[in-house]
Amino acid sequence: MQEITQGSEVALERLYNHYSDRVYNTLIGYTKSSEDAEELLQDVFVTIFNTATSFEFNSSVSTWIYRIAVNKSLDFLRKKKAKKRFGVFTSLYVKDSAEIKHESTEFVHPGVELENQEDAKLLFGAIEKLAESQKTAYLLTQVEGLSQKEVAAIMDKTPKSVESLVKRAKDNLKKELERFFP
Repeated sequence: MQEITQGSEVALERLYNHYSDRVYNTLIGYTKSSEDAEELLQDVFVTIFNTATSFEFNSSVSTWIYRIAVNKSLDFLRKKKAKKRFGVFTSLYVKDSAEIKHESTEFVHPGVELENQEDAKLLFGAIEKLAESQKTAYLLTQVEGLSQKEVAAIMDKTPKSVESLVKRAKDNLKKELERFFP
């Protein structure tokens, strides 16, 4: 991090190589689009490079990176939702054409094996319905495998509140998925 604060692109590349796969998985868990996740991934590391001097070494580098990734994801989703609300009817058509455009609600994480893709669609659909804080706590602990302590630092919450959010997320997912798997 100290090398990055001095403008070292080589140090940034090392950091990118070390964290990019995990950060990408987090981003795709939010965006449900490989293109959007790739764009946000680049944005996360540009932000890291541009704000490295503000890193105070109070937390681990990975916590700081995940916090940036989660914040970028949530901002992206808020903007996307606001855009949807703004142009419900006008956004249904591609400008200067009669072609109807719509978003796919079918998402399959690229790491899911073919025989598990149907179940994964249901799971990611259910995760999408979770409250923002539950979704973040669930994705980071259950999908990314981070400890509750790490997630607490990322979310600026106590480990006990993260534990509670994960429990509520699991309960809500169970309710939602029981419709498909009684």
